[in-house]
Amino acid sequence: MHDHGQTQSGDSSPGQAPSSDGRPVRWAGVDWSWSEHAVCVIDDTGAALERFTVRHTAAGLRKLVTTLHRHGVTGVAIERGDGPVVAALLQAALTVFLIVPQQVTALRSRYSVARNKDDRFDAYLLADVLRTDRRRLTPLTTDTDATVGLRMLVRARADLVKARVVAHNQLRAHLQLAHPGTVGLFHQLDGKISLAFLTRFPTPRHARWLTEKRLGAWLKAERYTRPSTRTPAQLFDHLTGAPAGHLDGPAADAGEVITLQLVALLTSLHERIKTIETHIEQALAAHADAAVFTSLPRSGKVRAASMLAEIGDARGRYPTDDALAAAAGISPSTRASGRAHYVAFRRGCNYKLRQAIVDFADASRAAHPWAQDVYARARGRGHNHAHAVRILGRAWLRVIWRCWTDNVAYDPVQHAAAVAARQSRDQHPTETGTSDDAVAPAAAVA
Repeated sequence: MHDHGQTQSGDSSPGQAPSSDGRPVRWAGVDWSWSEHAVCVIDDTGAALERFTVRHTAAGLRKLVTTLHRHGVTGVAIERGDGPVVAALLQAALTVFLIVPQQVTALRSRYSVARNKDDRFDAYLLADVLRTDRRRLTPLTTDTDATVGLRMLVRARADLVKARVVAHNQLRAHLQLAHPGTVGLFHQLDGKISLAFLTRFPTPRHARWLTEKRLGAWLKAERYTRPSTRTPAQLFDHLTGAPAGHLDGPAADAGEVITLQLVALLTSLHERIKTIETHIEQALAAHADAAVFTSLPRSGKVRAASMLAEIGDARGRYPTDDALAAAAGISPSTRASGRAHYVAFRRGCNYKLRQAIVDFADASRAAHPWAQDVYARARGRGHNHAHAVRILGRAWLRVIWRCWTDNVAYDPVQHAAAVAARQSRDQHPTETGTSDDAVAPAAAVA
């Protein structure tokens, strides 16, 4: 058991400070899971008034809401910011606060030296941290259904892309042993022409039928689009010059089965990804904030949808561009102790949001002179590629946040004028010198 004193029961709770309407203040914590949820309600002194569990069912969630309303709780703390439990709490007009699992793990040492995981204890911990640290926490804001749906599509696509990469790597590793001539034969192993070739010639035994002339005829029938860069003669030399692989026998038969199944898997993944991308484009086009993100240079459809899905449309979530940058893990983390003072990579963040911002920032260099300049100057200061792209991402976030906050499309002309004005002010002798990377975008869409 955890030694958290008066929290074991509410029989001896001291006097309670009333709320603004005269009712006693109550706080609740919910330690959720996919089967049942541990709940603890405490008063304003930290004494536990009631502990109970509810099943993860419609009836269980109704019991949860009814009990919390009976106690008149002021706020509910939970470790997860989405899902059926949070939806039920918000629909019941309860104020929800998010305390992420990493914080809960760190906060256990407040109450117990052992810091063991215990559902009932964690429910109390969540409620008590909400009681003591309420001023540090922001009520949970939810996105619209349009954003939630778009986020589901974007994340499903990302999962399928990861599966495609895994299948691609598995096919490559297999072919290096079973059919080495096909590795590097075409530009992409999982490209359309490569998959068609592996379907028709899944083993070296099948490829033995080929001659240069036959290969050229097959490529023409498949509408091969790069005959000038890699001629049939070059492809045939690559194929015949590779190690033999498994030519005949049981190993060749097994290799054929594996090749055809992996090719079918990759083909299916390509089709599924393309289907989801079609739905992403439709959902993005129907979204009220689409213009904010599609107007950005080289944002495209999937990049724009990824940024919108991860940033969301609840404006109160990020009151400043610094808050958005911290959530995305783009801004560095400063650490100081004694004489030591250094800036480190921010690891605690929304990884999906960081990936969306970094992907966009990297692509924007090819279409925007300002973006390329910010990146080039970061590289000139000795930063590696990844760090320089994050610096560019931080600069872009000031622009994105302002557009997102004001719900206006990005205007490159206005941005360029703001950058020029900032550079002119920086060159004036009465102005204080400030890095253009840090401040120029702030006025870009003011």
